[in-house]
Amino acid sequence: MNKYQLLFIIDIDTTEEVRSELVDKFSQLIADMGGEVSAIDKWGVKKFAYSINYKKEGYYVLIKFSAPADVPAEVDRQMRINENIVRQMITKA
Repeated sequence: MNKYQLLFIIDIDTTEEVRSELVDKFSQLIADMGGEVSAIDKWGVKKFAYSINYKKEGYYVLIKFSAPADVPAEVDRQMRINENIVRQMITKA
């Protein structure tokens, strides 16, 4: 299994409940596909360097995990179809 870092930004207009549901959803997706989440770091609200979809800030979350090589592609696909995720990036640690 490879080690990865997933950094994603949640839309600032979502409620705290929806934010925690999204974090739980994606960490559970990683676990269901045979991965193992080692850390979840909620950075909170940060300002963007430039506006994205006419918004100036978002809620940042970093998830560190170990998983087989096919898991990051599926997590990325799931995040792209979720309207509450502004941006996401998965890197190999």
